[in-house]
Amino acid sequence: MTTKRKTFEYAPAPESRAIVDIKSSYGLFINGEFVDGKGGSFKTISPATEEVLAEVTEATAADVDTAVRAARKAYETVWSKLPGSERAKYLYRIARIMAERSREFAVLESLDNGKPIKESRDVDLPLVAQWFFYYAGWADKLGHAGLGPDPKALGVAGQVIPWNFPIMMLAWKIAPALAAGNTVVLKPAETTPLTALLFAEVCQQAELPPGVVNIITGAGPTGQALVEHPDVDKVAFTGSTAVGKAIARSVAGTSKKVTLELGGKAANIVFDDAPLDQAIEGIVGGIFFNQGHVCCAGSRLLVQENVYDDVIERLKRRMATLRLGDPLDKNTDIGAINSAEQLARIKELSAVGDAEGAERWSAPCEIPDHGFWFAPTIFTGVTQAHRIAREEIFGPVLSVLTFRTPAEAIEKANNTPYGLSAGVWTEKGSRILSMASQLRAGVVWANTFNKFDPASPFGGYKESGYGREGGRHGLAAYLQGASA
Repeated sequence: MTTKRKTFEYAPAPESRAIVDIKSSYGLFINGEFVDGKGGSFKTISPATEEVLAEVTEATAADVDTAVRAARKAYETVWSKLPGSERAKYLYRIARIMAERSREFAVLESLDNGKPIKESRDVDLPLVAQWFFYYAGWADKLGHAGLGPDPKALGVAGQVIPWNFPIMMLAWKIAPALAAGNTVVLKPAETTPLTALLFAEVCQQAELPPGVVNIITGAGPTGQALVEHPDVDKVAFTGSTAVGKAIARSVAGTSKKVTLELGGKAANIVFDDAPLDQAIEGIVGGIFFNQGHVCCAGSRLLVQENVYDDVIERLKRRMATLRLGDPLDKNTDIGAINSAEQLARIKELSAVGDAEGAERWSAPCEIPDHGFWFAPTIFTGVTQAHRIAREEIFGPVLSVLTFRTPAEAIEKANNTPYGLSAGVWTEKGSRILSMASQLRAGVVWANTFNKFDPASPFGGYKESGYGREGGRHGLAAYLQGASA
């Protein structure tokens, strides 16, 4: 006689939106104040419901010039004259405010971006506060960072951030820039501007001197105007490889210092002696965290042949438990795809995988009627020749390949134009060290994946960009003559 196992349904556990006061429209944050722009406006929507959240100003080249001039004035008259200990006080104040208002930011991030609230609440916002706390500690110790006895700031930093981690990428850019003594003009992605604009209010609350941080909103032309502005000393960009290449071309021949953190196609390598239950969690977190909207996502799974069947069985069983739906529900594991454009890209490349003969399996889940959604998906029977194994899909889609020997795993893992991250799963420490020394990736995780710390540098090789963010390396990117 067999007994049927009882299953329990999750009751809805929505996070309240009441903590967030979304304005109907937003101007540009320049010189410590919100001002009207000279251009038009655009709508930012919730990708989970397609509701319009707010009207946001489209900054023109003239607006960009005004912001850069404000940053230059603040740098020359105020910020560069403050001792590091005084800059640190402002950064500590921002860090405390971000920690105090973290729930507000988390809800707004999930509304505007589509990511699950438990990710924005438990991962993104804690890291934001940590980043400001960490670099506040460096502000009066620049001479002890191994970057020269008395390193100097560059001046005005033009920063362009992506839509996948809006407030976290803001912290990664702004915290080291201010700690090193620079002033900032930052442009958030056009689909996720709201937490950056809320951060502008934090700057006011922290009584940051006017012009030290400026937030301008807009699409590609706004970012291009910022990057190409002649009075910008430093360009920092996180986003697609295609745009990164365009930025590199535009600043070639100038004196601007540049860091680029671009795309990735990371290999997550599972050996036959790996702790498989732990590895399955790492695989799921590596590709389905933030709907796969992660530049360092483990989007290529390399499994040793003799455990392949076991790994796939366990993986499918775990994926079947993932809950897709309302990003503000605390039970949700998979939120909304950020935009209709990105959803179309994911569908296009998935269709290519079908056409090329790979076998698709998607987790069983109900797709909501409104918004942009894609079920967690794996492709098996994938080879190095498949486009889904070579191109960045930037969605919840995993390509599975096999290998027999460590040498084959290394060859397959490195057979990509990208070089941002990788993962290794094995119980042998010597194998971890050997693999890490041969993998051409800026970050190699061992028996974990997607773990970040402000003291640890992050960045890539090849078409994944150059320069590092985090740690003292992140300071070097904003100091004259410094090399990490």
